[in-house]
Amino acid sequence: MALTSATASAQSAMTPDMGKLMATAGVVQVEGAGGGGLVPWATITGYGSRDSYGANVHYTYVGTQDYKLASYGVAVGIADRVELSVARQRFTGSLAPLNNLRIDQDIYGVKVKLAGDIVYDQDTWMPQLAAGVMVKRNNGIGGLGAALTNVKDLGAKSDSGIDYYLAATKLFLDQSLLLNATVRATKANQMGILGFGGDKNDRYQAMLESSVAYLLNRQWVVGAEYRMKPRNLAVDNEKDYYDAFVAWFPSKNLSLTLAYVSLGDITIYNPKRQDGVYLSVQAGF
Repeated sequence: MALTSATASAQSAMTPDMGKLMATAGVVQVEGAGGGGLVPWATITGYGSRDSYGANVHYTYVGTQDYKLASYGVAVGIADRVELSVARQRFTGSLAPLNNLRIDQDIYGVKVKLAGDIVYDQDTWMPQLAAGVMVKRNNGIGGLGAALTNVKDLGAKSDSGIDYYLAATKLFLDQSLLLNATVRATKANQMGILGFGGDKNDRYQAMLESSVAYLLNRQWVVGAEYRMKPRNLAVDNEKDYYDAFVAWFPSKNLSLTLAYVSLGDITIYNPKRQDGVYLSVQAGF
């Protein structure tokens, strides 16, 4: 009997319990962390409760007039406390003189929940708080010839960097409303796609990021996000990011997110506001 109970307990510990409420795990943002499309939240990815774990894979596509960004990766949530993620971004151009542009970036993330719970703290104003880091490595520039092969050739000080962030997320279940505020310390140019630091600035700056989401029902969520950006490079008049999104959760194993996104100017070579579509697919448990 004791052996049977021990075996059952071990099997239970190995099986994901999918214990979170639908949609409260959020989606995967474009850098691989759990949250919204552009902004990491304090939520831990996956539907595993504090007694279990969760994981997902994602593919995200962003297309504007002159550029394309693809991001794919995997994220794991452990005991609703720790999140580990890895993602690769590929940024490409579609308009001369950057029509052959190709830049790859790898991102490794760790997030730890510090306090609060978005579901169980309904009787207080306490949000869920989490701290995270994103370790980023830019793999160089392709398609533009031998004269331009590294982001340092554009004026960036480094081709690698680390973002640090603190996120606060509050869910008001009765009002079906989620609010998030994230403060990020960063040197990244265009999330690191154009390197870190630059000829105009090479120090960490605190950037504010925010999200608001309204749960229409258990399967549909609409919202908007805003993300401040540093301005480190003379060749990149970087602007803040915005999006307006709708997310569909047909089950806890799948989510689809569609958004209108505005990324502002990206380099002086195609100097116009880059607006377009954001599409992300996430599958997991």
